Amino acid sequence: MTNAQWFLLVGGLLLIMGLTSPILKRLPVTPAIIYLAVGLLVGPTVLNLFHFNPLKQSALLEVLTEVVVLISLFSAGVKMPVPVSVARWRTPILLATVSMTVSVGLVAAFAYYLLGLPLGAGVLLGAILAPTDPVLATDVQIRHPGDRDQLRFTLTCEAGMNDGSAFPFVMLGMGLLGLHELGEFGLRWALVDVLWATVAGVAIGVASGAALAHLGRKLRGHPPRHKLMDDFLGLGLIGVVYGLSVLVDAWGFLAVFFAAVALRQTELKLANADLDQPVQPRPSRTEAEAKSLDTEPAPTVSGGSLVFKEHLERLSELVLILLIGGTLFLDSWSWRAVGLALFLFMVARPASVLVGLLGTRATWPIRGMVGWFGVRGIGSLYYLMYAIQHGLPEALALELIQLTLIAVSLSILVHGTSVKPLMNRFLRHRRRPPAPEV
Repeated sequence: MTNAQWFLLVGGLLLIMGLTSPILKRLPVTPAIIYLAVGLLVGPTVLNLFHFNPLKQSALLEVLTEVVVLISLFSAGVKMPVPVSVARWRTPILLATVSMTVSVGLVAAFAYYLLGLPLGAGVLLGAILAPTDPVLATDVQIRHPGDRDQLRFTLTCEAGMNDGSAFPFVMLGMGLLGLHELGEFGLRWALVDVLWATVAGVAIGVASGAALAHLGRKLRGHPPRHKLMDDFLGLGLIGVVYGLSVLVDAWGFLAVFFAAVALRQTELKLANADLDQPVQPRPSRTEAEAKSLDTEPAPTVSGGSLVFKEHLERLSELVLILLIGGTLFLDSWSWRAVGLALFLFMVARPASVLVGLLGTRATWPIRGMVGWFGVRGIGSLYYLMYAIQHGLPEALALELIQLTLIAVSLSILVHGTSVKPLMNRFLRHRRRPPAPEV
């Protein structure tokens, strides 16, 4: 396709989505399904107007997916409810650690015993497919900072953390393939890739987010607000935190998510402290001016930059899913790839959730919904491109590309068509009054 044709395709799709959004909201499909269908139509599956080769373009795709995931993690962190509590966060932490480990192990076993892949490739594939996606799962995630829904919180918080908690398993798989140093008996992997990188990533994120909240309170003052500067500050925080994390070998995805969480939490704590200590108006101010100063909340970086980040997410989602559709041929839908995806959705994800949530107070309807809505997407593409860029052999890379892309595409289709009816049924069940006691 020429540049002009790409402009026409993307621009026309944006116009159609914008004009028909009220109609699309009533249909049992998500925007991602429409983007994928268009990609399949213009790609080699149907019209063959273009073909995107992820192996040859792995460097470009790695950067694109990396940026999209970072923006999505920031948006997810900003929407976390205040305040942070162990009771509320226990479930998503278990999902991002225990369930993550079980999921990687199950997929690795499937790949090793049934698909005939090397053990290292199986572990790498499990790590690529284990994290749930913060980009494509919009319909089952927190919609705004005031959303208190427990299911949405659990899925959003899990997606925010497991994009970072999957990285140690990516490095383990690459190490078993001889592409990364694990150390004797895996000691270096355990100390550096698991312990240090995780703790350092969380610490960098929390410290940076809290520091920006305090600086913003002291230096930015009160309205008039500069919303463009909010966007700059949000993007700047992402860049600084991620850059620092990479420099010290910490997990940058974890750092960015927790930076957004700390930023939002600290800003609201400071705002509440200001409300507890009302400002005394200066004599020179009129009564109306003084009242406006007392009641107007201070501008926050997190709130001001959220809408811009979500718009970037939606645009990036459109482009990347079009590219996914443009990579697939008819013969890409092999029984090996489809079988792996079905095993992931029907066995690995539900089983890992059940194991991870043993002993918790999560209700069975929430466990069932969490077990089903493990949406795979842009994060999986990033880990795959990361492995390719770090020396994954070409033959193995081609196999993992096919398996991953089919899993992501089926996730878009299966989860996308089931999200609205299942969520509506879940909400009706939750609102149903309890049966009267006999």
